[in-house]
Amino acid sequence: MVEVSAGGAVEFRYSVVIPAFNEEFYLADTLASLAAQNFAGDVEIIVVDNNSTDRTAAIAEANGATVVFESERGVCHARQRGTELARGEIVVSADADTVYHPDWLSTIEAWFVAHPFGIAVGGPCYFHDGPAWGLWLQRRLFGVVNLVARLGGPVIYITATNFAFRRDAFRGYDTRLAQGGDELDLLRGLRKQGLVAFDPNNAIQTSARRMEEGVVYNFAVSFFYYYILGYALNRIFRRPILGMAPAFRRAKGNSGTRGSLSVDGRRDG
Repeated sequence: MVEVSAGGAVEFRYSVVIPAFNEEFYLADTLASLAAQNFAGDVEIIVVDNNSTDRTAAIAEANGATVVFESERGVCHARQRGTELARGEIVVSADADTVYHPDWLSTIEAWFVAHPFGIAVGGPCYFHDGPAWGLWLQRRLFGVVNLVARLGGPVIYITATNFAFRRDAFRGYDTRLAQGGDELDLLRGLRKQGLVAFDPNNAIQTSARRMEEGVVYNFAVSFFYYYILGYALNRIFRRPILGMAPAFRRAKGNSGTRGSLSVDGRRDG
């Protein structure tokens, strides 16, 4: 059972960093799953409030997490802020709309114990709801990642919702980047430090709310325009060129209702 800690001068084995923007409908379940971990070591949970206008911070505090505020919009800014304040030997990148099975941290710990010089390990994430095509795509994606790694190639992709790395190997998130900065760019930097592995058996479950916009939107807009093209242009010019993808926020069960687009480009529901 993980004892969620908020504050104090002690060092931790793990720091779980969770960026959050208007996550009042999902965050409590995420934190409950972390509190139920079958891991005996010391863990701190850091929730980075990235300008939320709902009860995100209050829910995080009520569930025993350390809450910090990051005023600069963007997931790289939020993850950077949380990782800077982390006191754990190993930092775990997580998300506020994701549920972690009870052996998740123990499985990560087993890998680091077995690989004392290993730098980082990631695992797959699968949707627990949403359209069947979304889950099919995830299984194909992580199947390819696993195949390349098993054939002796590098880990070619990690998801920021299920990734752990040694803090002393961390060189910082590039906050000039938007989509992909907390995944592709972080992975690129950590691979230079040493062994990065992929564990296909340590899967977690996440929300498919982004898939509700449909297959065309997700391929053309979310994946190609914002993630692939956006990341490439941001890397070239070292500043956000296409901006950030809209953030989908809606109450659970409202799968048939699209959130309204706010004036700053975020989607509130």
